[in-house]
Amino acid sequence: MTRRKLERFRQNALSTNVIEAGKEVYKTIKGKWRENYFRNVNPIVLELACGKGEYTVGLGQAFPEKNFIGVDIKGDRIARGSRAASDLGLQNVAFLRTDIQYLTEFFEDLEVDEVWITFPDPQPRDKQEKHRLTHPRFLERYKQILKPGGTLHLKTDNLPFFDYSLETLPQHGFTDLVWTKDLYTSPMNLIHLGIKTKYEGIFTEKGFLINYLQCKKGASN
Repeated sequence: MTRRKLERFRQNALSTNVIEAGKEVYKTIKGKWRENYFRNVNPIVLELACGKGEYTVGLGQAFPEKNFIGVDIKGDRIARGSRAASDLGLQNVAFLRTDIQYLTEFFEDLEVDEVWITFPDPQPRDKQEKHRLTHPRFLERYKQILKPGGTLHLKTDNLPFFDYSLETLPQHGFTDLVWTKDLYTSPMNLIHLGIKTKYEGIFTEKGFLINYLQCKKGASN
């Protein structure tokens, strides 16, 4: 392990905006994010597979009236988002270090208002399908923690993964689906506020089109 990674892990251990194994709050936070961490009653928004947290931090700046939590298993990436949020003095931003398949161990039913999935690994091979973040096994977890009518956003440059998602979401209880396969020429471009992940910047510079969709958790789910 490199010295830089070790330093980032040490930073996470000391950072109050990082929730990870080894901290007491890691075991007790489920259902109590508003009460025990943010200490307000504002909506909760997740960025899944947040990487360096560009969206988590950017949205936290844009919407101080909401609480944002970046979720990722990679501690060295989360450390960068944690530092950025701290440097900006953002009290409405936190990071949770865990695998996304364990979301329901950290969020109570109906605790979350909104979910962003930004440029996840598309897991392109057929045998990788169950690892796609819009596979039914993940969608069931999102439905469990999202409130009725809660919003799910997806951004990706990968068209096969996007088309896969356009099929699975309506089949598994998500409604009001709107989408574009060229975000930056679409009126929907306003939704993402110009926030870009590192990978999105690389993709757009190379001329790749950005796919975006938004949908709601159905009221009956």
